[in-house]
Amino acid sequence: MISPDQVVEMLKPTSTPGPIPTVIPTPPHYQESTAAGQRTLWVVFALMVISSATFSLLSWNVPTTKRLFHVITTLTTIIASLSYFAMASGQASSFACAAAKDKHEHVPDIPYTECRQIYWARYVDWALTTPLLLLDLCFLAGVDGAHTLMAVIADVIMVLSAMFAAYGDNKTAQHWGWYVIGCISYIFVIWHVAVHGTTMVRAKGVKVTRLFGSLALFTLAVWTVYPIVWGIAEGAHRMSVDTEIMAYAVLDLLAKTVFGFWLLVSHRAMPETNVDLGGWWSHGLGNVEGRIRIGDEE
Repeated sequence: MISPDQVVEMLKPTSTPGPIPTVIPTPPHYQESTAAGQRTLWVVFALMVISSATFSLLSWNVPTTKRLFHVITTLTTIIASLSYFAMASGQASSFACAAAKDKHEHVPDIPYTECRQIYWARYVDWALTTPLLLLDLCFLAGVDGAHTLMAVIADVIMVLSAMFAAYGDNKTAQHWGWYVIGCISYIFVIWHVAVHGTTMVRAKGVKVTRLFGSLALFTLAVWTVYPIVWGIAEGAHRMSVDTEIMAYAVLDLLAKTVFGFWLLVSHRAMPETNVDLGGWWSHGLGNVEGRIRIGDEE
């Protein structure tokens, strides 16, 4: 027969329940630049200003008819200077936010908001300066207007697609769909400038062909790194904003400043690179001397 004491002993709990996990909401995560990133922006701004002044001085004794490359290259670094000043001074940026989840083992996943700082001035800069760089290459190679226009349009679509992707949710087709569109547009840029330009530049001689080939290869190599950095930084959020700033700073200096010095110094020593726009560049459309007007009364 079982005694009452044995029944009480059997009914005792074998283990003490642990505390109930407390679920604390996860605050929004912000990925933004720090003092290191801001210093980098100021340094690049100063270098772009110095480059603009240097390019202007290089064109000081150059006749207007031979100043086309100088004007385009100087405008490129001036626009870049304005962009970097806007970013360095704390303007021209906003946060792109998307939903994310903080995973736990014993409780449900906790949703939170992830926000990354996007410098939209960078895309305004690229939308204006990269077409100018393409004009430099197209004028150097003697590319016809149709291919030049298509290259510029494809380039603008590429930049705008990157901006739309940066503000999209990085876990949706919206984000990576725009990224793919931008990459396809870049292929069209390569076709119209590099492939077609290589064919057209042969009519200008061996020296210009070599110069164009070197500049085009350098430009396309640098430009190809941009979507790689974008995919790691603004795409997958695997790179800090400061590192992103530094990476783009190096690329911008190579693509604009180094390219500009290389082109202008080579252009000065190579008369074959002069561009003849039929008098429009230096005299305008209404001031061509010696033109016969059919239908004038006198």
